[in-house]
Amino acid sequence: MSARPKSTRTMAVIGGAVLLAPLTLLAATGRAGAADGGVWDRIARCESGGNWQTNTGNGYYGGLQFSAGTWRAYGGGAYAPTADRASKAQQIAVAAKVQRAQGWGAWPTCAARAGAY
Repeated sequence: MSARPKSTRTMAVIGGAVLLAPLTLLAATGRAGAADGGVWDRIARCESGGNWQTNTGNGYYGGLQFSAGTWRAYGGGAYAPTADRASKAQQIAVAAKVQRAQGWGAWPTCAARAGAY
Protein backbone atom coordinates (compact mmCIF):
# COMPACT_ATOMS: atom_id res chain seq x y z
CA MET A 1 0.00 0.00 0.00
CA SER A 2 2.86 2.42 0.65
CA ALA A 3 4.19 1.83 -2.89
CA ARG A 4 1.12 3.31 -4.49
CA PRO A 5 1.23 6.74 -2.74
CA LYS A 6 4.95 6.93 -3.45
CA SER A 7 4.29 6.14 -7.12
CA THR A 8 1.53 8.73 -7.26
CA ARG A 9 3.78 11.28 -5.60
CA THR A 10 6.59 10.51 -8.06
CA MET A 11 4.23 10.92 -11.00
CA ALA A 12 3.00 14.24 -9.59
CA VAL A 13 6.57 15.52 -9.28
CA ILE A 14 7.44 14.38 -12.80
CA GLY A 15 4.21 15.83 -14.18
CA GLY A 16 4.88 19.15 -12.46
CA ALA A 17 8.41 19.25 -13.84
CA VAL A 18 7.13 18.56 -17.35
CA LEU A 19 4.55 21.34 -17.04
CA LEU A 20 7.11 23.83 -15.69
CA ALA A 21 9.83 23.06 -18.24
CA PRO A 22 8.39 25.36 -20.95
CA LEU A 23 8.04 28.18 -18.42
CA THR A 24 11.69 27.78 -17.44
CA LEU A 25 12.66 27.94 -21.10
CA LEU A 26 10.55 31.06 -21.62
CA ALA A 27 12.12 32.74 -18.61
CA ALA A 28 15.61 31.95 -19.84
CA THR A 29 14.82 33.19 -23.34
CA GLY A 30 13.25 36.38 -22.02
CA ARG A 31 16.29 37.08 -19.92
CA ALA A 32 18.60 36.60 -22.86
CA GLY A 33 16.43 38.86 -25.01
CA ALA A 34 16.38 41.62 -22.48
CA ALA A 35 20.11 41.33 -21.96
CA ASP A 36 22.01 42.35 -18.92
CA GLY A 37 23.73 45.71 -18.67
CA GLY A 38 27.06 44.01 -19.29
CA VAL A 39 26.02 42.98 -22.79
CA TRP A 40 24.97 46.53 -23.62
CA ASP A 41 28.26 47.86 -22.24
CA ARG A 42 30.19 45.39 -24.41
CA ILE A 43 28.17 46.34 -27.49
CA ALA A 44 28.74 50.04 -26.75
CA ARG A 45 32.50 49.47 -26.38
CA CYS A 46 32.48 47.87 -29.83
CA GLU A 47 30.13 50.43 -31.45
CA SER A 48 31.43 53.66 -29.93
CA GLY A 49 34.41 52.91 -27.74
CA GLY A 50 31.99 52.92 -24.80
CA ASN A 51 31.20 56.63 -25.22
CA TRP A 52 27.47 56.91 -24.54
CA GLN A 53 27.41 60.60 -25.59
CA THR A 54 29.26 60.23 -28.88
CA ASN A 55 28.25 62.15 -32.00
CA THR A 56 30.94 61.84 -34.64
CA GLY A 57 28.84 63.32 -37.43
CA ASN A 58 28.36 59.98 -39.20
CA GLY A 59 24.57 59.92 -38.72
CA TYR A 60 24.69 57.53 -35.76
CA TYR A 61 24.43 58.66 -32.17
CA GLY A 62 25.16 57.50 -28.65
CA GLY A 63 26.85 54.46 -27.24
CA LEU A 64 24.85 52.01 -29.30
CA GLN A 65 24.99 54.09 -32.48
CA PHE A 66 21.32 54.71 -33.19
CA SER A 67 20.27 56.40 -36.40
CA ALA A 68 17.95 59.33 -35.70
CA GLY A 69 15.09 57.46 -37.39
CA THR A 70 15.49 54.31 -35.31
CA TRP A 71 15.84 56.36 -32.15
CA ARG A 72 12.53 58.14 -32.83
CA ALA A 73 10.72 55.02 -34.09
CA TYR A 74 11.39 53.16 -30.85
CA GLY A 75 10.42 55.97 -28.51
CA GLY A 76 13.77 57.61 -27.91
CA GLY A 77 12.35 61.02 -28.75
CA ALA A 78 10.59 60.94 -25.39
CA TYR A 79 14.04 61.15 -23.78
CA ALA A 80 16.08 63.33 -26.14
CA PRO A 81 16.20 64.39 -29.82
CA THR A 82 19.09 61.99 -30.51
CA ALA A 83 20.64 59.16 -28.51
CA ASP A 84 23.87 61.02 -27.73
CA ARG A 85 21.82 63.46 -25.62
CA ALA A 86 20.12 60.70 -23.63
CA SER A 87 21.45 58.88 -20.59
CA LYS A 88 22.98 55.44 -20.79
CA ALA A 89 19.89 53.97 -19.09
CA GLN A 90 17.59 55.67 -21.60
CA GLN A 91 19.67 54.39 -24.51
CA ILE A 92 19.52 50.86 -23.11
CA ALA A 93 15.73 51.13 -22.67
CA VAL A 94 15.35 52.05 -26.34
CA ALA A 95 17.89 49.40 -27.37
CA ALA A 96 15.86 46.73 -25.58
CA LYS A 97 12.83 47.68 -27.69
CA VAL A 98 14.90 47.56 -30.87
CA GLN A 99 16.34 44.19 -29.87
CA ARG A 100 12.90 42.72 -29.20
CA ALA A 101 11.66 43.90 -32.60
CA GLN A 102 14.75 43.33 -34.77
CA GLY A 103 16.84 40.88 -32.79
CA TRP A 104 20.57 41.18 -32.22
CA GLY A 105 20.99 41.75 -35.96
CA ALA A 106 20.44 45.45 -35.27
CA TRP A 107 24.07 45.36 -34.07
CA PRO A 108 25.33 42.45 -36.19
CA THR A 109 29.07 42.56 -35.61
CA CYS A 110 29.17 44.05 -32.14
CA ALA A 111 26.40 41.88 -30.66
CA ALA A 112 28.25 38.78 -31.84
CA ARG A 113 31.54 40.06 -30.42
CA ALA A 114 29.77 40.90 -27.15
CA GLY A 115 28.44 37.35 -26.85
CA ALA A 116 24.80 38.42 -27.08
CA TYR A 117 24.01 35.37 -29.24
